[in-house]
Amino acid sequence: MKVGFAGTPEFSRVALQAIVNAGFSVPLVLTQPDRPSGRGLKLTPSAVKACALALDIPVIQPRSLRLDGKYPEDAQAAQQALIDAQLDVLVVAAYGLILPKGVLELPQYGCLNIHASLLPRWRGAAPIQRAIEAGDRETGITIMQMDEGLDTGDMLLVEACRIDDNTTSATLHDKLADMGGRLVVQALSALAKKSLIATRQPAEGVTYASKLDKAEAALDLSLPAAVLARRIRAFNPVPGATLVLPGLDAAVKVWDARALPTKADAVAGSVLQANAQGVDIATGDGVLRLLELQRAGGKRQPVSVFIQGYEYKQ
Repeated sequence: MKVGFAGTPEFSRVALQAIVNAGFSVPLVLTQPDRPSGRGLKLTPSAVKACALALDIPVIQPRSLRLDGKYPEDAQAAQQALIDAQLDVLVVAAYGLILPKGVLELPQYGCLNIHASLLPRWRGAAPIQRAIEAGDRETGITIMQMDEGLDTGDMLLVEACRIDDNTTSATLHDKLADMGGRLVVQALSALAKKSLIATRQPAEGVTYASKLDKAEAALDLSLPAAVLARRIRAFNPVPGATLVLPGLDAAVKVWDARALPTKADAVAGSVLQANAQGVDIATGDGVLRLLELQRAGGKRQPVSVFIQGYEYKQ
């Protein structure tokens, strides 16, 4: 089969590499335009583009795929490239552009999406982070037949994985990326044999994983400690959770923390103690123990190192 691929970040790159390693022909890759990155804001290719070029796969980077959108010339050129590639199927993973009906219908078998949740839970942009933030105990990968809706298509393959109290978005991302690559290869193999079975998504249990906002980084210490601990893990590494500690002028980034099963008879935001075991802070309900912190302009530090330069008043 001729398998086209559309994706942008590292999550997508893992799937592209898995498809190629499995021996499928990939005549065309779509990815987002190069973006400014780093201190020098140098234009940098996406992880998928870098991978595709290393594999000698042609790459196109349209700014839009909508003929009635802001960049109709880009869309027309991209759609012609898809037609010329004579794809059997297009695999889509965290691409970042909307695929209009005309694109969805171009490949013989349509478009398959690698979605990082157990649909219909967490449709939308940030399923990995929202699952951790909400306290879900499991998530997974759904290989989905794409339609014009937002992650509403029929499910083709589903596999679950656990979320525990040590899971961060970084660790879950890597686990789901590997799972997505493996499952999409299974789906393509089944599709080639015409043995892939579609199942409609349940009407119940639909939730939406809204896009992450930098404004969410600042922790509201009036919330329960358990909620804050989940949010810290959900926002690791992006956008990162921050708070202002008493005695410091600038906010610090919190990389790791735990909710303690103790009550705090103190105002939310008060530091209860700071030692090598952690910086304990009163919250709206319970105590949050900070374990790994980073000062503005500094490096990530375990709390045992951080407290060497930290003084506070109770």
